[in-house]
Amino acid sequence: MSFTNSIAILGGGNIGMAIAQGLVNSGTYKPENIIITRKKSDLPKNRTEGGFTFQENNADAVTKCRIVVLAVVPLITQSILTEIAPAITEKHSLVSIVTGVTIDEIASIVTNKICIARAMPNTAIKIQESMTCIAGNKTDSKEFEEIVQLFDKLGKTLVIDEDFVLSATALGSCGIAFFLRSIRAASQGGTQIGFHAEDAQLIAAQTAKGAAELLLRLHSHPEDEIDKVTTPRGITIAGLNEMEHNGFSSALIKGIVKSYDKATQKK
Repeated sequence: MSFTNSIAILGGGNIGMAIAQGLVNSGTYKPENIIITRKKSDLPKNRTEGGFTFQENNADAVTKCRIVVLAVVPLITQSILTEIAPAITEKHSLVSIVTGVTIDEIASIVTNKICIARAMPNTAIKIQESMTCIAGNKTDSKEFEEIVQLFDKLGKTLVIDEDFVLSATALGSCGIAFFLRSIRAASQGGTQIGFHAEDAQLIAAQTAKGAAELLLRLHSHPEDEIDKVTTPRGITIAGLNEMEHNGFSSALIKGIVKSYDKATQKK
């Protein structure tokens, strides 16, 4: 395993494993060049499961890999950073996906001499379709550009000021669950009007994908695309108005703001 071409993911939970799978699926890293750490009770029996290297020792993983991804829960972040601090050198780059822990807080434990980034991906990173917002302390450095390019291979990226990281968490990271719930609701509606559950989900998911692609590819506004499928006294406008009368847009906006408020409270 080469130090230069290896990456350590500290925390092999859902998002940590999604990142690992995405890095492999995109051809960015081979499994054997990815070390994933977990606490002893969560380690797989086969320490090379899926071709990855699983281990408990975080500091040891850092000594073997130039890029370190911190993917643990906020409660243990300080202890993990304290553990790996002696192993951090100026050759390292550190990416944190931990909610509520600032770059300054990370730097105060490790060092401010290295490139430290905060990235907010979502679980679609596993299939290279994440929306990842990234902030950093050295945004003009080649190391930061390398981090952005890494996440570019795993979906779309947007470089933001750190002040907007919690907003990105609510809209992008939490947001994938909001849109999945919308697809589920549409699927249930499809089942109620006669489709089998699997067919209803296919129709709902592909329709949602098509709607998103219209905006991403054509750079159009949602209302412009809605206008194209609504006619006076038509069935589409009737359905839209019924949803709005029952708080569809309001509920989604309130949910995003609620998640943001919750993230702010944890800060």
